Amino acid sequence: MTHSIEDVVSRGMCIGCGACSLATNGSIPIKLDTGRLYQADLSESSDEIIRAASAVCPFSDDAPNEDELGVPHGDASMLGHPQLGTYIRTLAGRVNNEQYIWGSSSGGMTSWLTSKLIDGGVIDAVVSVGRPGPTDREVFGYGTAGQNDIAARRKSCYYATTMAEVLEVVRSSKLRFAIVGIPCYIKAARALCAQQPELADHLCLFIGLVCGHYKTQAFAESLAWQLGITADRLADVDFRVKDPDSTADRYKFGAKAIDESTWRYGSPRDLIGGNWGHSAFQPEACNFCDDVVAECSDISFGDAWLPQFTQESRGTNLIISRNRMIDKVLDAGASDGEITLIPMSAADAVQSQAGGFRHRREGLALRLADDQSAGLSVPRKRVAPDAHAVSERRAKLLRQRRRMAKLSHVAFEEALSLGELGHYTRAMSKEIRRYKSLERPLAVRVLSKGRRLVISAIGSKVAFISQSRTEFKS
Repeated sequence: MTHSIEDVVSRGMCIGCGACSLATNGSIPIKLDTGRLYQADLSESSDEIIRAASAVCPFSDDAPNEDELGVPHGDASMLGHPQLGTYIRTLAGRVNNEQYIWGSSSGGMTSWLTSKLIDGGVIDAVVSVGRPGPTDREVFGYGTAGQNDIAARRKSCYYATTMAEVLEVVRSSKLRFAIVGIPCYIKAARALCAQQPELADHLCLFIGLVCGHYKTQAFAESLAWQLGITADRLADVDFRVKDPDSTADRYKFGAKAIDESTWRYGSPRDLIGGNWGHSAFQPEACNFCDDVVAECSDISFGDAWLPQFTQESRGTNLIISRNRMIDKVLDAGASDGEITLIPMSAADAVQSQAGGFRHRREGLALRLADDQSAGLSVPRKRVAPDAHAVSERRAKLLRQRRRMAKLSHVAFEEALSLGELGHYTRAMSKEIRRYKSLERPLAVRVLSKGRRLVISAIGSKVAFISQSRTEFKS
């Protein structure tokens, strides 16, 4: 049975990209819901409009998948990989300008490249997320940026937005644009371009961002509230404040109130919901995505989360190249000393995003099986449903993650209504404790001649290590 856009919306899987609105010339409104996530409103749409919308929805079976869309500007000599998609080469890289990189979330490569593409006359402007948002309460939104605006948009924005309005601007423009987005947004934009030559004429390049999962706007509001700034007073946030005295993954979260001139900071590890593994404010759509690295883009940028790079507090980008023209721009920048490029194997590229691939492949197989067993409609994915894709212990962990995501939306909305942050933090803290108990390596106390032996967990096995022998038990 086909999983259409109607199923996507009814099941809460809409990511709010806005592709359906553009495909139907604005017939489908995209509205910000009470959970602070943009959603398509199909209530007034005819069957004809819904069919047109379903053909570009990134979570509908009526739209082409990542393999069918392929690479925007590929060739037959490119490599293929089951997790990275089609690609030319994988690299690590960073901008060499010290001031610039400290003001970037990772290695500064995304904004560096878009600036170079404008300088070289390849594009005229960029479509990306940045300040200001479309309303007073929204910090970020999609917009167009020229050369003078790019540097101000080089920070990560873990914040729900929509492309509905900005792509209409692109379609009616005479300029050439590159678009920067997460995998499902790039997929939707590519599907739109396949249907609309008038958009494809102006949307020339696709720059993907590696994605662990999306966040609603409530994610930023919840972290800021824990720093003492309520949503109605929130003026600005910075999700990635680098610490020169720490590692790249030990960044801080910053928030600024409208009535204050100074920023407040906190560690995401110490703020409830700040740990990415706890899935706070993750939309339901993210449970049904199998693309970690934006396979349908010309180039993908992420964080090179590998030991040799996390020690570098300035940050280092993972780069997955799929466009030979862009490759020449990168090589020229390295030759001129503007950027540093470090060869990386495909295996290392995958390892740098290992958690994301576990969640989107084995975890997805389990979630598809769970929902099918419950009689729910699920999209066709490049991963087959499999109730036994992971160990029983891992399955409990993944289901708890999904439970925490759902709870975060409900508990925070209730906390806003009550004006009591503790309503949210208490509810989440309880579930986080349960998650940690599942995540903690299996601890078994073994005594031998009055001494405790060293024990470690290896996957689903437990290794009992002593001076005389090593045993493995399930």
